Amino acid sequence: MIHELLLILPMAIIVIGAFVLMLLSRSRVVDLNRLNLVAVFFLGISFLLELPQFGREAVLFSFPDIFGRMYILDNFATLFDLMFTAGAMMTLLINTDYFKSRKYYNGEYFALILFSVFGMMTLVHANELITAFIALEIASLSIYALVGYHKKNKISSEAMMKYLVLGSMTGAFFVLGTALIYGATGSTNLGDISTFIASHGREDLTLVIVGGTFIMVTIMFKIGAVPFHSWVVDVYHGAPYPVTMFMASTFKIAIFAIALRIYLIEFASISNIWTPMLQVLTIITLIGGSLIAISQSTVKRMLAGSSIVHSGYMLIAISSIGLGSEMAAPAIMFYLIAYFLSAVGAFGILSFIASQSRKQMTYEDFKGFAERRPYMALMMAVFMLSLSGFPSTIGFLGKFYIFTAAIESGQILLAGLGILTAFISVYYYFKLVAMMYFYPSNQEEKKLKINLSSGLIALMALLVIWGGIGTSLIPFVPGVDGFIDIAKQAIGSLYLK
Repeated sequence: MIHELLLILPMAIIVIGAFVLMLLSRSRVVDLNRLNLVAVFFLGISFLLELPQFGREAVLFSFPDIFGRMYILDNFATLFDLMFTAGAMMTLLINTDYFKSRKYYNGEYFALILFSVFGMMTLVHANELITAFIALEIASLSIYALVGYHKKNKISSEAMMKYLVLGSMTGAFFVLGTALIYGATGSTNLGDISTFIASHGREDLTLVIVGGTFIMVTIMFKIGAVPFHSWVVDVYHGAPYPVTMFMASTFKIAIFAIALRIYLIEFASISNIWTPMLQVLTIITLIGGSLIAISQSTVKRMLAGSSIVHSGYMLIAISSIGLGSEMAAPAIMFYLIAYFLSAVGAFGILSFIASQSRKQMTYEDFKGFAERRPYMALMMAVFMLSLSGFPSTIGFLGKFYIFTAAIESGQILLAGLGILTAFISVYYYFKLVAMMYFYPSNQEEKKLKINLSSGLIALMALLVIWGGIGTSLIPFVPGVDGFIDIAKQAIGSLYLK
């Protein structure tokens, strides 16, 4: 009993912290800085408690006598828990100045961040479809509120309403899919459904296949795949910078986590049924996302459009899984780590700059940025290089492994299209780099403000570079090899019984 309580303690601490922040938000004694630190404290404790849990060689179920096998504890879920808590801490710490510069933040904001993290943690631990849906809605409802947190901003309110309405509609597809699967199999447990599928022929699985397709619609919407992408650019644009950073870096990887658990475990034996559909979605996502990113004039909207393209890259790996590629699952895990680090850094810099500006930053605003803030410009260049897949960055290796998995599974067209869109991304990513380094500044020069926020962004930049150069520079210090081992260990735990 005590051992099982300790295993779920990281999640319990997060939800306790959320309620504590709700209570403290009513106090006039506790200011914004202290509320921020309280949120970071609870997230940090949860992170530290999760660390020793990664690397276990067995899969456990929490309180199986009470909940059955609804809540699973494995390396896969633990790795994502670590990324969720780290992403939330980065969001709060990097945006300290941003919170001070806006008068509409209070304790409710920090509580919503923690509730969202709790929902995402529950989602990756869910071994049952109804639990997964409830967890997804806990995370999503918190995100909806965060998107429209600036209530007096019409753009923010419009973005929230668009996201809320469309998100609620697509959430219904998840419920419908779950109902169909339950009607066919008599269970919503992933393991039981997998056993049922393995013991029946395709002709007996029509309802299961239709139900799985409905669930896929919800997942495609949440990751912003074309044609379910209409909300992405407007919501990313309308949300406050810290919320956009949190959504792009943390919430996005949570959706891929549940997608991997469902389609690698529940539908493992019939996952190739959806491969043609995934291939079509991947093609239009890569092309559509690239066209959207190219056409944007503000950096925030460009990064929103490019996030659609990154969803396309990860869909390449998922479709490769259905064709039997052994490398695809570790490749997508590695890419999720690479994207997480790069997105946190890129959006972190935008938030850091936005704390001193009240407008949406265009490419023009970055002219001569290297003159005004040379170190910050260098770090932004590193993140742009990684997102575009430039060699010696973790983003390059992430794309390399995904394209290799595609070729291994015989998807030459998708691999070629992925490489082509990676070259296209050079245009919109390097356009920002060119503005920073090759154009004169059109703003007054300001001294570089070195604080915790800039230090954390620098740490992300170092991880992006270190994750791309391997272990040859410093013996016994893992670089890319360490990230690959972590990815393989996490994916491997999905197949343990």
